[in-house]
Amino acid sequence: MTLTAVFVALNVILSSIITFPIGIIRAAPMQHLINVLGAVMTGPWVIVQAFISSTLRVLTGTGTVFAFPGSMIGALAAWLLYKFTKKLPLAALGEVLGTGIIGALSLYPLIRILNLDTNIFTAVAAAFFLSSLIGSAVSYFILKQLEKRGALLRI
Repeated sequence: MTLTAVFVALNVILSSIITFPIGIIRAAPMQHLINVLGAVMTGPWVIVQAFISSTLRVLTGTGTVFAFPGSMIGALAAWLLYKFTKKLPLAALGEVLGTGIIGALSLYPLIRILNLDTNIFTAVAAAFFLSSLIGSAVSYFILKQLEKRGALLRI
């Protein structure tokens, strides 16, 4: 639980600092980076981390309601793929599939419910995919370095 709390804090702080614009969206790859690290290091607690992080980001104005479906689906997919395979590349791939594809597709009904212009879906989905790809790639690099040094075995 302590590591989950640390990941929540890192996610909220770093996601407000490290962002880049993609069209109308500010992509925050730190959410995805933290999700993959959490999937490997905290197991199912990563889903709690994603929910709390998204909630705090929305409350502080550094995130939108779009953060909820993407972050939690990505965290779940990353954890499940890692849990059943114990392979770091599949944890990273799970985040991209969960957030960048499934999470992005789940945005369309949310856009309709919120009565927003459905033309923004393509831009938002592309931003989700690109952001999750960047964050997952960086987290994979970090995890490989931890694995190489034997640190993952101690966590």
